[in-house]
Amino acid sequence: MEWISDPTAWSALAALLTLEIVLGVDNVVFISILPSKLPVEEQDKARKIGLLAAGGTRVLLLLAVGWVISLKKKCFLLVRWALVEKI
Repeated sequence: MEWISDPTAWSALAALLTLEIVLGVDNVVFISILPSKLPVEEQDKARKIGLLAAGGTRVLLLLAVGWVISLKKKCFLLVRWALVEKI
């Protein structure tokens, strides 16, 4: 629980939340405009599926980023960056 008093963790969380809000609004706008090209009876279904897919993808990507951050051991070097594996 040391992260609670760490200002770096709080600033990273604020940056992540800001990005999520901006990208979420962008998804809502895009997904609400795009189905208007479909027939009227299919528009509502397309919006729901699009929002669920966008939200699900965002959650999966955040989980993947969290997993990568938790890795400890180097797997391989790509240019000068190392990808690490969990011990």
